[in-house]
Amino acid sequence: MQQVGMVSRHGLDKAGVANVSVAHWNLGVPGLYEEAIRRREGLVAEGGALAVRTGVYTGRSPKDKFFAEEPGSRENINWGSVNVAMSEARFDALYRRFQAYFQGREAYVLDSFVGADPRYRLKVRVVTENAWHNLFARNMFIRPTPAELGDFEPEFTILQAPNFQCMPAIDGTNSEVVIAVSFAKRLVLIAGSHYAGEIKKSVFTILNYLLPERGVLPMHCSANIGPKGDTAIFFGLSGTGKTTLSADPARTLIGDDEHGWSDQGIFNFEGGCYAKVINLSPEAEPEIYATTGRFGTVLENVVVDPDTRRLDLDDGRFTENTRASYPIDFIPNIAADGRGGQPSTVVMLTADAFGVLPPISKLTPEQAMYHFLSGYTARVAGTEKGMGNEPQATFSTCFGAPFMPRHPSVYAKMLGERIARHKATCWLVNTGWSGGGYGVGQRFRIAHTRAMVRAAVEGKLAAVSVAKDPNFGLYVPNSCPDVPAEVLNPRATWADKSAYDQAALGVARRFETNFKQFEPHVDAQVKSAGIHAAA
Repeated sequence: MQQVGMVSRHGLDKAGVANVSVAHWNLGVPGLYEEAIRRREGLVAEGGALAVRTGVYTGRSPKDKFFAEEPGSRENINWGSVNVAMSEARFDALYRRFQAYFQGREAYVLDSFVGADPRYRLKVRVVTENAWHNLFARNMFIRPTPAELGDFEPEFTILQAPNFQCMPAIDGTNSEVVIAVSFAKRLVLIAGSHYAGEIKKSVFTILNYLLPERGVLPMHCSANIGPKGDTAIFFGLSGTGKTTLSADPARTLIGDDEHGWSDQGIFNFEGGCYAKVINLSPEAEPEIYATTGRFGTVLENVVVDPDTRRLDLDDGRFTENTRASYPIDFIPNIAADGRGGQPSTVVMLTADAFGVLPPISKLTPEQAMYHFLSGYTARVAGTEKGMGNEPQATFSTCFGAPFMPRHPSVYAKMLGERIARHKATCWLVNTGWSGGGYGVGQRFRIAHTRAMVRAAVEGKLAAVSVAKDPNFGLYVPNSCPDVPAEVLNPRATWADKSAYDQAALGVARRFETNFKQFEPHVDAQVKSAGIHAAA
């Protein structure tokens, strides 16, 4: 086996990978570009980004994710439609097929850290069959120093083989795709999909299982720090604005997607960002827009002119879920150590496709627990396989149900304890539609949402009077700097008030029905703070 690059003395045999033709270890960005171009995996766009296509899978494949059912983790996993069991024997057989598949092939190896706080850091090795996937992982995770690479011993290994096609009759999978996790073997197997987000989210899933036992709350959120050292976190699913709203030039970015909340404060899990770029605007999102024209950025499924190599970020012909992966230091004004203090503000983001929720509401601690467990939003087209072109209303508990192996009450209890201990102020921000539902109304202007979020995190709404929303029990500020008053009242933006009332009643009923599953796990105060549809 030929080995090139910065090789660890703890080799691929630790993961049972042998007889690869060439193992490319810890290549730098130029080397991975050269490999990707040599292998015709993508092309260099104007400005220097590497543009790639992911084929039929342009989003996650949630129905193809499994956990090995093992004695050490069996009792801790919340088994069901999200966390699906795979027998140990089936996992082992699939693993042997992976080992055979890698023989005689080139492999790209990245040794990386996840977790900016060294106290909770995990060593992860990512082995890919494509150079561009390795560059993606290099962007997304934390890079060890050259000295650390020589003796790097992984605590978890990801084997990613997108050209390996599962056979459901043999492998026990639902399709040619699989994302299978074994906590006993400290191993993740990914096959059948070129969508790089599967690598990133498999690591998040691992941390969501491991960290609660260490007293750390793992969160699907972005985070930033204000000039006075105040930390804010932003929960939300894809397309709700986590990346956009946290990349605020007036505040220091900790990270855009995944964080831990420990007794010491907030820390980023990653070393990079994975931003949606469809219809990205240089005026509204200048920091993120700039990354699309930089050497080192990976662009997934972005339309590129084959002659001029110019990008068309407004063209969603391949998918609405176009993405840019880039190192976090491509964004100006970042927290170099990826850490922040205890949050003083907790923002929960939703994209309400029905256009009935207020654009910003102050939450009591009990309401915060309710909305964290509910995780209401609209899934944005393209982020998961099988979705149509229109957003679909959904409830994703903890704003990240697909990545939460443990029962939601575990994470909710930890959040509630931290909100109470640190007296954090909580807000619900709707980045979705106003004046009507999807197809009738318009999405809130980013400028207005930014103004509301800034006012909230800077304490400018603390003394503003509030009105209780009659449909959802939310406390809506009566005014906000730089935001027209009529924007704050969702009913006022609808031409047909009776249509608003009917739509609001429908959403309230959805909340009420969804939350019944959590009622046995919360106290009377949280139940009372919930949304109750009018009779």
